[in-house]
Amino acid sequence: MVLFYYKSENKILQSSDLKVLNNLGYEDIVWIDLNDPLGKEKRAIEAFLNTELQTRAQAEEIESSSRYSETDDIVYGNTNFLLSQGDGYVEEPVSFTICGGILIISRNTDLRTLSEVARKIMSSHSLYITGYHLLISILENRIDLDADMIEGIAKEITQLTRKVVINQVEKETLVYLSQLQENIMIIRANIIDKQRTLSSILKSNLFPSDIQSKVTVMINDVNSLLNHADFGFERLEYLQNTVLGLINVEQNKIIKIFTITSVVFMPPTLIASIYGMNFHIMPETQWKFGYLFSIILMIFSAGITIYIFKRKKLL
Repeated sequence: MVLFYYKSENKILQSSDLKVLNNLGYEDIVWIDLNDPLGKEKRAIEAFLNTELQTRAQAEEIESSSRYSETDDIVYGNTNFLLSQGDGYVEEPVSFTICGGILIISRNTDLRTLSEVARKIMSSHSLYITGYHLLISILENRIDLDADMIEGIAKEITQLTRKVVINQVEKETLVYLSQLQENIMIIRANIIDKQRTLSSILKSNLFPSDIQSKVTVMINDVNSLLNHADFGFERLEYLQNTVLGLINVEQNKIIKIFTITSVVFMPPTLIASIYGMNFHIMPETQWKFGYLFSIILMIFSAGITIYIFKRKKLL
């Protein structure tokens, strides 16, 4: 699907009719949004702009040199937007091109960031006079969403910490901790990707000078988010060590119980083993009170062992 936003009578309109596009000039169009476009739709946009758009493979390229590039009058860039999926996140590659002041976004799924910016552009058209300004607004919105994700994980860490403090540790806790660590690493990597893009924009001569100060503020915001993400990861590591420590304490208690039980029953076992020997000459075997004597002896030996443990404060 193709949507394009163009200026008309001091407002911005939206259309998906390519025939309308052919009647417009570069100065009229602000944004062309390609959402999983058909081949003929993409070719029509390329013909209108007289340039080639990036492919899906180029958008997924991970090398830093492929994430942002410029020619004399065209800007090419690739970034990733995070989508929630189950308990984690997946990355959706998004490519952008700015040609003749027009922003062209190419993606393969619906994205909340672009929907929100589309609503803003329809209501506050004066803020988006070129595709350069629009791209900055999209990145700003995306950074805000990444900040919300970090805040969400911070709340989950706080709730998990409370459970650990009251010793409600279960075997699923470590799995949950690992998932939170993975999530915060994904978010951090995604924020670093935005940091690279913003740094490249700040050094560019194609972007209008009036957005440079805003980009500088956004870079500072990104740096603070990275610090927040690092702090969250450190909290998770500390919490993981605490959980492992509590698990070790519980295991040690169990081992201690088994050890003490084994030691308590060692003397009675020894006595029972002695009197279980099949020798003919054993005085107590013919004694009338031999059986009772052996029982009392076993109980006494176990009692002595328990007394020693209590005196040593091992019980």
